[in-house]
Amino acid sequence: MSTLPLAVTRRRRRSVRHTLDLRVSPYAYVAPFFLLFCAFGLFPLVYTAWVSLHEWTLLSDTQEFVGLGNYSTLLTDAYFWNATFNTLSIGVLSTVPQLALAIWLAHLLNRRLRFQTVFRIALLLPNVTSVVAVVVIFSQLFGRDFGLINWMLSWFGVGHIDWAAGTATSHVALSVMIMWRWTGYNALIFLAAMQAVPRELYEAATIDGAGSFTQLRKITIPMIRPTIIFVVIVSTIGAMQIIAEPMLFGQSSGGGGGIATGGPDRQFQTLALFVYEQGFANSTFDFGYASAASWLMFVAVVVVAGINFLITRKVKGGLV
Repeated sequence: MSTLPLAVTRRRRRSVRHTLDLRVSPYAYVAPFFLLFCAFGLFPLVYTAWVSLHEWTLLSDTQEFVGLGNYSTLLTDAYFWNATFNTLSIGVLSTVPQLALAIWLAHLLNRRLRFQTVFRIALLLPNVTSVVAVVVIFSQLFGRDFGLINWMLSWFGVGHIDWAAGTATSHVALSVMIMWRWTGYNALIFLAAMQAVPRELYEAATIDGAGSFTQLRKITIPMIRPTIIFVVIVSTIGAMQIIAEPMLFGQSSGGGGGIATGGPDRQFQTLALFVYEQGFANSTFDFGYASAASWLMFVAVVVVAGINFLITRKVKGGLV
C-alpha cells in the first residue's frame, strides 16, 4: 500500500519535468543567439546612438553633448550626399542584373544535366574567393592602358577608358566585381527553392506546349516568390554596406586620393567608406560624426529595404 503514493509522486515529478522541458527548452536553445546579439549587436547599436549625440573624438578627454548637432551638420554635408548617391547607384547597377542573372542560372541548373554538382560548385567559387584577390584581378582587367576590358573594347573602336577616374565608369567596374562575387551564391539559393517546386507542374506545362521561358515566368517565379523577396532584401542590405570593393579598388587601380575617399573626386565613395573616413581616416577621429553617419546609413538601409519589399510584393501579381 505504501508504494502506490510513491509511484504516483514519481509520475507527477516526471510529468512536471516533461512539461518544463517542453516549455523551457526552446528558450534555452535560442538563448545563446540572443545573448550574443545583445552583446555584439544591440549594445553597439544603442551605444553608437549615444555617441552620435556628442562631440566625441579621440583627441579630447571630454565629450560634449551636442544633441542632434551632428545630424544637422551631416544633412548639409555635400560629401555625405555624394556617398549616398554613389551607394544607391552602385547598389542598383549591381543588384538588379545580379538577381535576374541568378534566377536564369538557377533555372538552367534546375534541369536534368550531367555534372550538376560540378556546375553548382563552380557557381559558389567566386563567393569563397578573397575579396582582395577579386578586386586586384578586376582592377587589372579594368586597367586604363593594359586592361583586358579596354583591349576588347578597342576591337569596336572604343578608346582607352580610365575606369577609376569617372563616376559612371567606376560604378560599372565596381558593380561587375560585386555581381561576379554574389551571382552564383544567390543562384544556389534560388535553385534550392526551385527544387521544391513539384515536377508535375513543369511536365503539364510541357505537354501544353509551354516553352522554357514561359515555364520560368508562369511557374517558377510565382512558386519561389518568398525566396525572391528574401534575396532582394538581403542583397539590398548588402549593397548599402559596400566598403571593401571601393576601398581596395582605389588603391589597386592607382586612382589617387586617400584610401577612404573613394578616388580623388570621391567618385566612388560609399556610405560605409564615408563612415570609415570620418571615424578612422581623419586626423580628428570624429567618432560622434561617424556614429551619426552610421545611424543615418542604418535608416537608409531600412527605408530602401522596405521600399524593395513593397515593390516586390506589389509586382508579384504581374509575373503570373
